[in-house]
Amino acid sequence: MGHQEAQKALPLVQFHNVTYSLPNATIISDLNLTVERGETLVLLGESGCGKTTTLKLINRLLTPSSGEVNVEGKSTTAWDPIELRRRIGYVIQEGGLFPHFTIARNVGLVPALMGWDDARKNERVREMLNLVGLDPDRFAERYPRELSGGQRQRVGVARALAADPPLLLLDEPFGALDPLTRASLQREFAELATRLDKTAVLVTHDVREAMILGQRIGLMHKGQLLLLESPERFRASDHPQARAYLETLDVNGGSS
Repeated sequence: MGHQEAQKALPLVQFHNVTYSLPNATIISDLNLTVERGETLVLLGESGCGKTTTLKLINRLLTPSSGEVNVEGKSTTAWDPIELRRRIGYVIQEGGLFPHFTIARNVGLVPALMGWDDARKNERVREMLNLVGLDPDRFAERYPRELSGGQRQRVGVARALAADPPLLLLDEPFGALDPLTRASLQREFAELATRLDKTAVLVTHDVREAMILGQRIGLMHKGQLLLLESPERFRASDHPQARAYLETLDVNGGSS
């Protein structure tokens, strides 16, 4: 097996005994976690449990206090941080768009930084806008303020996919949207991730979203991973923290 084949056989992301501490608090405690290629792994938990910190450890916005995070078989501290982040699409609430850039310039940002020529970049921008259901002739030259929240979120996903990164990180990507728009984008994202064979780590505090989008659900609480299961096994779990989340589904009228 050649070096590249050996790398591809490895999980895309691995946490080995990772702790992340601040002077007065431990945010992540002894985390062991593997993200397999092609899966969508959802990190579920309340605010402050360490979900977003876990994402930032993957793209080296943070580095572990102890332990090691590997991406594509290489420790994040061994990667050039800029090169690492260009291989990772990052989606946050409202898309995190630059307000003074047109939609086309927002979507084409990473290809431009990577030195793509204008023709290739412009073609990719059109392709990505079409992919997320936004007609480039209508939307490319608009600015984020001229779009609805759902449209801005679509642009955020298009931008994250533009340079065809192997890994997507999504931090509460649909949290700011109204329920109907949110449900629609959840379905579209699930279909898109499968069709493009992307690996994704998505953070949410919404168990319904976790059930819809996750092939596995990692339940986090106070910096620790309590449970890592398929949606079916998560639903059957008798862990008290999992039961507390599942009861909110019943209160809201089932999980459909």
